[in-house]
Amino acid sequence: MNEVEEWYDTKYDEWKRLERHKIEFDITKKYLDEYLQGDHLEVFDIGGGPGRYSLYLAEKGHKVSLLDLSKQNIVVAKEKSLERGITLESYIHGNALELENFNRTFDVILLMGPLYHLTKESDRRIAVEGALRLLKPNGIIVTAFISNYAPLQNYLSDVSPIDSVSEILEYLESEKDKTLEGFTTAYFTDFKEAKNFMKSFELTELVFAGVENVLRCKEKEINSLEESEYKKWLEIGYHLSRDENVIGTSQHFLYIGRK
Repeated sequence: MNEVEEWYDTKYDEWKRLERHKIEFDITKKYLDEYLQGDHLEVFDIGGGPGRYSLYLAEKGHKVSLLDLSKQNIVVAKEKSLERGITLESYIHGNALELENFNRTFDVILLMGPLYHLTKESDRRIAVEGALRLLKPNGIIVTAFISNYAPLQNYLSDVSPIDSVSEILEYLESEKDKTLEGFTTAYFTDFKEAKNFMKSFELTELVFAGVENVLRCKEKEINSLEESEYKKWLEIGYHLSRDENVIGTSQHFLYIGRK
């Protein structure tokens, strides 16, 4: 985890990532709006980076605590909170594998970053089990995974030169753990494996979605559209996000379950 922490501390601006990847951000927010029902919910955003979703939910009146492995992400979260006149309940530098000292329970837990980087299934299980211990009965958990089609989608978006066809296709293998160029060590999964992993916990599945699906390879063009046209494509992407015919081609998978 030291490598991942250093990556976000010194090499990567996670805040700006979701400015570039608006489709991912906006479709995920749409799902949060739909399934996080109630006022002033107590939310724990575990591995929430610089707090993009934490701040979004806090602006809607929820009581949000943020935890992240990266000290720099926590600094950015505090800065962005100040800019927006928002104060989160807490800003915690911590590890998703070390939740045993937390005793407070929450209505909603977001676990949308750690499962990207925990390359061992045993560690992914520890993270989910730790989060579920802090989730109230009938509470909502939201998790996210990186698709094994993400590297291919990256090449498709720019039709980048390919050094090795076999290297790109290797990502499509199950249980793939390697570093994608321009990224730190990560865990890539197909949607059936991710779906079955979440089924192994005592949860009721509400959503399993391929967030960007077919929109990803035209992301730059869609992002540049004027707002009314952009929203039309966003609606199409949201509609397709639960269509299993295209769900696997997404860069990210989103799971929402009830305890």
